[in-house]
Amino acid sequence: MIVEVDFNSDEAIYIQLRNQIIVGIACDEFREGDCLPSVRQMADEIGINMHTVNKAYSVLRQEGFIKLDRRRGAVVDVDPDKKRMLDLIRHDLGVLLAAGSCKNITREEIHRMVDEIYDTFPCQCRKSEDREERSK
Repeated sequence: MIVEVDFNSDEAIYIQLRNQIIVGIACDEFREGDCLPSVRQMADEIGINMHTVNKAYSVLRQEGFIKLDRRRGAVVDVDPDKKRMLDLIRHDLGVLLAAGSCKNITREEIHRMVDEIYDTFPCQCRKSEDREERSK
């Protein structure tokens, strides 16, 4: 995995790392059971502090994307708790939609953008939806 950190970004480095790993999981770059690089290896590869990687991995664990195993390290283990994820999305999306509304972004523009972004992720649930649509 090639992680690119923007040291000039206002976004915290651990959040950038977290976001890129989530996108990597959604795009099948990482699959269930895959091991992420060790904290030390990831920190050396990116050129950041090990505590920053540790924080990103901790957040990913709390959010149900990985588990931390003493022998294997950080392992992709996507928590199937759909309700928890829907609640998280509702919260985060609510703030983003409010900000967009302040900038006069329309509902149609948001819907189009969501569809475009969602279509880039070859996740399992998306594949199931596509099969259901084709069978109708």
